[in-house]
Amino acid sequence: MNKTGHKGGFLCQCCCQVAGNDVTHTGGLSLQFHGGNGSSPVRGLPSVIRSPQNSHSHSVQGSSVSNPISTSIALSLVGFINVCRKHSSLVQARMTDLTGLKLAALEMNKNLDLEKKEGRIDDLLRANCDLRRQIDEQQKLLEKYKERLNKCITMSKKLLIEKSTQEKQACREKSMQDRLRLGHFTTVRHGASFTEQWTDGFAFQNLVKQQEWINQQREDIEKQRKLLAKRKPPSSSNSQAPTTNSEPKQRKTKAVNGAENDPFLKLTLAEYHEQEEIYKLRLGHLKKEEAEIQVELERLERVRNLHIRELKRINNEDSSQFKDHPTLNERYLLLHLLGRGGFSEVYKAFDLIEQRYAAVKIHQLNKNWREEKKENYHKHACREYRIHKQLDHPRIVRLYDYFSLDTDTFCTVLEYCEGNDLDFYLKQHKLMSEKEARSIVMQIVNALRYLNEIKPPIIHYDLKPGNILLVDGTACGEIKITDFGLSKIMDDDSYGADGMDLTSQGAGTYWYLPPECFVVGKEPPKISNKVDVWSVGVIFFQCLYGRKPFGHNQSQQDILQENTILNATEVQFPVKPVASNEAKAFIRRCLAYRKEDRFDVHQLGRDSYLLPHMRRSNSSGNLQMGAGSSGPAASSIISY
Repeated sequence: MNKTGHKGGFLCQCCCQVAGNDVTHTGGLSLQFHGGNGSSPVRGLPSVIRSPQNSHSHSVQGSSVSNPISTSIALSLVGFINVCRKHSSLVQARMTDLTGLKLAALEMNKNLDLEKKEGRIDDLLRANCDLRRQIDEQQKLLEKYKERLNKCITMSKKLLIEKSTQEKQACREKSMQDRLRLGHFTTVRHGASFTEQWTDGFAFQNLVKQQEWINQQREDIEKQRKLLAKRKPPSSSNSQAPTTNSEPKQRKTKAVNGAENDPFLKLTLAEYHEQEEIYKLRLGHLKKEEAEIQVELERLERVRNLHIRELKRINNEDSSQFKDHPTLNERYLLLHLLGRGGFSEVYKAFDLIEQRYAAVKIHQLNKNWREEKKENYHKHACREYRIHKQLDHPRIVRLYDYFSLDTDTFCTVLEYCEGNDLDFYLKQHKLMSEKEARSIVMQIVNALRYLNEIKPPIIHYDLKPGNILLVDGTACGEIKITDFGLSKIMDDDSYGADGMDLTSQGAGTYWYLPPECFVVGKEPPKISNKVDVWSVGVIFFQCLYGRKPFGHNQSQQDILQENTILNATEVQFPVKPVASNEAKAFIRRCLAYRKEDRFDVHQLGRDSYLLPHMRRSNSSGNLQMGAGSSGPAASSIISY
């Protein structure tokens, strides 16, 4: 194999020289066969070994050849070489044609692929340009919409602030008018201190005057009745049946003698009964007027409670640092103060992002507190936030957000409810019907069942009328439970078969806590969800009878010192108002003194008293079929 990759190449350097396709003749004849390079290699020819005498190139000079054999050989070789050259040219042409076709096909395919790729690139470039153009247009449109949205938000803020300002002004004007009608606070000095004292307005003063006038009229009538009793005719048969002819004569004699108004002059029986009937009618009329005054007085007292509450709210709002409609966290526009308690203020706000009303509770720590106390308060609030944030139930107030304003101020954003709480309703109306109270208890128990079905379960621990919101302000609507500041998480680490340790003994509202929360010993008391069941019983009792079952007129300190709840072994029901036996039995199950005898939340949710009417009827019917008789308890459940 030579450098050109062909076998058996040859070269004639005698009479011709092969260089490509050209032949050069020289003056002599010199042939050389070798296996080296050649311009036209011929496949299949054996290599010719050069003779020693022809190892070097020689030129044959002259036109005559001394050796005829050499000349013939040379001529033969020349012919042979020409044949080989022709054959080599044919082979080379065939190879060149085949290679050219393939190359042309490959080149065509490559050109097609290249054209496709270039076309695809052009399409992608055009699509990229279109997308960039669309992105630019969308970006401009987005900026335009953002600008419009900002304008809408700005206008909404402006309108909300204007509306809130007008409402504040109207509230203050109404409050000033009610000050004269309902009353106001006045500052009274007692030694070196000043206290606020309430002074009733002219509406109460007028009612007091009317009541005094009625009392005076009643006293006068009673005096006249006593005098009339002295002038009562004797109960003899003659005096009881006077003749009709003698009565006009007696009246004429009295008129002549001027003794008709004599208080000691005896009256006839007819005159006595006539005057007695007049006095009775007057007393009945006074009693009716007194009842009307009492109704009006109760109405005014409810209005006065609202007025006092509004006065305090306005005073607290005027002294608040958030009174001028700030926007907190670039999202919540504060409108007006709802209430203040402890170290927090609750504002009605508007969420500018979600476009809804919310209640923002602003916690303000005392700057004079130690850092440890501040940290504990903040830790407690964060714990409440973590518990409340995961709750999602229609009977529980939603917690939307939590953020800090500074090191001493943080906020929680809650679902806004338009109505008041149950505590305010009971202060206004004293009590409610059994149907309304039962509806509220059903909703509370429904929420408690949810709290005990989630993982880990939760004990509210602070159920009371103040933490039960009436959505529309009435007792016949929906309720929502709020304030999970004292809630207990019943996780596996802290909750056992007998409950969990009460680590915060002394906290809570004592009227609504069960006896086990007041037990003092070496070990902390054990509690469970039966704490909330006791609270439900107290709330139900208070809704029905207008008073708490235990410690009604006592303060929390008195309850603690006198062991009121520890001694509450049995609940006593007032005679009036009348409640059904089923309601009383339900309350007894809730207020069982020993927690082992008390229902838990799951049992309370299955209680027959809270079941709908049809289900209660069916369940009682099944009991009757199983027992073979209809007892009074079953019949009372059906008839309720």
